[in-house]
Amino acid sequence: MNTDNIIILNDSNFDSYVLNESSFILIDFWASWCNPCKLLSPILDDISKEFKHNLIIGKVDVEKNPNTGVKYSIQSVPTLLLLKNNKIIDKKIGMLSKYELKNFLLMYINNQSCS
Repeated sequence: MNTDNIIILNDSNFDSYVLNESSFILIDFWASWCNPCKLLSPILDDISKEFKHNLIIGKVDVEKNPNTGVKYSIQSVPTLLLLKNNKIIDKKIGMLSKYELKNFLLMYINNQSCS
């Protein structure tokens, strides 16, 4: 399932999308009741378009997909995990501005040695 440039991930399809991917993947763990998650969503839409050649973005609703949240020890939403080659490179918890998120991503994408 793909909404524009963002993949909707769930407990069933998570591993098939994420485990064998060698590109950068930014995973947004969110919940429908979370206001910061709602504010982050349009920022992720913009980022998905700007970084479409360097980054895959996936979203996991932690209420509907509790197993994936538990697997990655998600205790707060929104939580963003940046992965490459099935390894967590970094994590951001809470709301980020578009500027902050772009700088966070560029720090890793411009330094490809984090594989």
